[in-house]
Amino acid sequence: MKDFDSIPALMADLGARAKAASSELAFASAERKHAALIAAADAVWARRAEIIEANKKDLEFGREKGLSPAMMDRLKLDEARVQGMVDGLLTVADQADPVGEVLSEWDMASGLNIQRVRTPLGVIGVIYESRPNVTADAGALCLKSGNAVILRGGSESFHSSSAIHACLVEGLKAANLPEDAIQLVPTRDRAAVQELLRMTDYVDVIVPRGGKGLVGLVQREARVPVFAHLEGIVHIYVDKTADMQKTLDVVLNAKTRRTGICGAAECLLIHEDIAETLGQSVIQELLAAGVEVHAEGSLAIEGTIDATAEDWGKEFLDSIIAAKPVQDIDTAIAHIRQFGSNHTDCIITEDQAAADRFFERLDSAILMHNASTQFADGGEFGMGAEIGIATGKMHARGPVGAAQLTSFKYLVRGNGTVRS
Repeated sequence: MKDFDSIPALMADLGARAKAASSELAFASAERKHAALIAAADAVWARRAEIIEANKKDLEFGREKGLSPAMMDRLKLDEARVQGMVDGLLTVADQADPVGEVLSEWDMASGLNIQRVRTPLGVIGVIYESRPNVTADAGALCLKSGNAVILRGGSESFHSSSAIHACLVEGLKAANLPEDAIQLVPTRDRAAVQELLRMTDYVDVIVPRGGKGLVGLVQREARVPVFAHLEGIVHIYVDKTADMQKTLDVVLNAKTRRTGICGAAECLLIHEDIAETLGQSVIQELLAAGVEVHAEGSLAIEGTIDATAEDWGKEFLDSIIAAKPVQDIDTAIAHIRQFGSNHTDCIITEDQAAADRFFERLDSAILMHNASTQFADGGEFGMGAEIGIATGKMHARGPVGAAQLTSFKYLVRGNGTVRS
């Protein structure tokens, strides 16, 4: 890894090159962008051994840093996960190009024809931790949406991200698109992040993808607009009419499939009428699966740990879950409003009216009924990949795919039309 004498100069150079590339990429044909993504996918698969070897260096670095098992899982790449990156690139490639899509069109009495059409945002800065596959996801989505991107991966994923980035550049070259359209910050120096957050002359939006510390830092210090979520404090409410098998299947999958992702369940709320029956059965299944359960009330059975006030509103990102009985659906909704993060919340019930009430009265970016919260993912929403899940209410919300990385402009056509 090269040391740079001037981080501000380095970042200004990246920014200027990205801005120039974005001007060309904004009108690149759908065919060329498709070709670039196909070539990038081919390169990732052809160089998978090189990528996995680079990942071994990152895993060693992570062990030396003392990363948690959940963070190490996020960092790890194997052939199956490389295949997942390839699949994501191919899916994004095959999606309809959002740039130029006519969102609405109308004629005015004045004789004007007006269209609102999708247009790229420009230059996007993506700051992320651990998961090297974000390099491929973010690069693909920004390219598809006609945006140049500056990627700043976590220090722990430096080698993996560099190897993946090289494949994306190979795709750009193959399609005769500007190589500067996808750039990776070539240093672990944290000063590069500070610079990126202040690059208002070059960067149009920042997308942070990581833990509360990273996202909080970005939101506090960025001068560039930010798409962000602070945490995935995901709740599952098990209603009194819940089906036993559906409940067991959904809760176990939502908590244990991958504990370190933002869609993993962190808090279980169970209607008090079924807490001592279905509720305790769920807790026993979680314990049998190796999950540490912090419980209170009738859910505090043998093997659990007594819940404390600190357990509510906590993103564990580990094989830990908090659990409590609640009086009814409205009590559950009140708890989620107080302790949730507007990311993803789920109700398990056979009562459609209860599901409708849950959907109507909560304002999380993603609400689910009888489905694992692990589906809170752009790929599972048919977006191919996502650059993150936004929980704010301005511009992008929920999984941020290619379409969410566009703005719009108005095209106004007349025929010598003048205003009286």
